[in-house]
Amino acid sequence: MRAIWKGALTFGLVNVPVKVYSATEDHDLSLHQVHNKDGGRIRYQRVCEIDGEIVPYADIDKAYDDGERTVVITAEDVASLPAERSREIEVVEFVPTEQIDPLLFDKAYYLEPDSMSPKAYVLLRETLQNTDRTAIVRFSLRQKTRLAALRVRGDVLVLQTLLWSDEVREAAFPALDAPVKISDKELELSASLVDGFAADFEPSAFVDEYQQELRTLVQAKLEKGDAFDTAETFGEAVEEGTGGEVIDLMDALRASVERNRAKRASGE
Repeated sequence: MRAIWKGALTFGLVNVPVKVYSATEDHDLSLHQVHNKDGGRIRYQRVCEIDGEIVPYADIDKAYDDGERTVVITAEDVASLPAERSREIEVVEFVPTEQIDPLLFDKAYYLEPDSMSPKAYVLLRETLQNTDRTAIVRFSLRQKTRLAALRVRGDVLVLQTLLWSDEVREAAFPALDAPVKISDKELELSASLVDGFAADFEPSAFVDEYQQELRTLVQAKLEKGDAFDTAETFGEAVEEGTGGEVIDLMDALRASVERNRAKRASGE
């Protein structure tokens, strides 16, 4: 892994030098666009609307237009901002972990100690674990001020950027305002169904089936070209349900519970 940022994690007068690494990566198969008529590659170019020339990325600045005036913001302008110059991840507060809504979580980063002695890093890690609190921090990365949650994952401090409160939409659905009566029997059957699917979460047990099938498709077309046959590669298509609303909820719950019991009894 390559560090994308270096600085210091600070809380009070404690200074913890760290390196920041992206904790996740995209596993999707890389595809590009082509013309379906002749297979020609479709390319996007940055063309100046005044002189019609293709502009190198290095020669591109940004601008803001308020409808009447336009102001150009150069890379030097951005670099001069105090927040952009800062190399600190500042701890603002320590909050109970359960108070952070998972809806706010965005991108995750690993923090590596960047000093001869990792003592301050380990001290902060152990403190977070022992107090069951998460540190809320502020820092700047890639021309944005970030709010983030600093938490522990194994032996590593993880920085999880958070969405700002005004970036989360309000969920307002009129259908949920209507009163709904749920019977005790429905709750009992629903709980039984949940119990039938109960398990400990193991992320490695799940795979991206779409990407696996896409790679199989690509390989089959590389090997067979126009002779490629979907049924031969993936099997005959199975007719899917309509996904419509279930009219009789009780019948659906009972059938689901019985089917799940049968599957567990057969060891599937």
